[in-house]
Amino acid sequence: MMKNTTDIGLLALRVITGLFMSFGHGMVKIPPSEKWITGVGELGFPLPAFFAWMAGFSEFFGGLLIASGLFTRPAAVLWMCTMGTAAFIRHADDPFSGKEKALLYMTLGLFFLIAGAGKYSLKNLLFKSENPLL
Repeated sequence: MMKNTTDIGLLALRVITGLFMSFGHGMVKIPPSEKWITGVGELGFPLPAFFAWMAGFSEFFGGLLIASGLFTRPAAVLWMCTMGTAAFIRHADDPFSGKEKALLYMTLGLFFLIAGAGKYSLKNLLFKSENPLL
């Protein structure tokens, strides 16, 4: 019984977190606005349009992948990179409260990287593989 509730808890956390990231943060960055691209450039990134697209991609599509449980670990790595940039570069001089959300999403990304998609996932429905990249 305990294993089943753990799998249900992972499913709930994955779906809620993924959809919050996707629709709460990523959707507004696809396509990236000129203001967003300029802001990425001000962070020192070369090719700011490319990195603005990548941030939006990792948040929107990464969120959908995590919510569905498909390619969870690669999506989590992209999330962690984007949220690490937000926390440690964009909000580096902000008080903890200004970077807390990015740190929380980065921590959840680490959790999904370690835990994977879990039993109730699109990965397990479509593939009978133990491949951790799916």
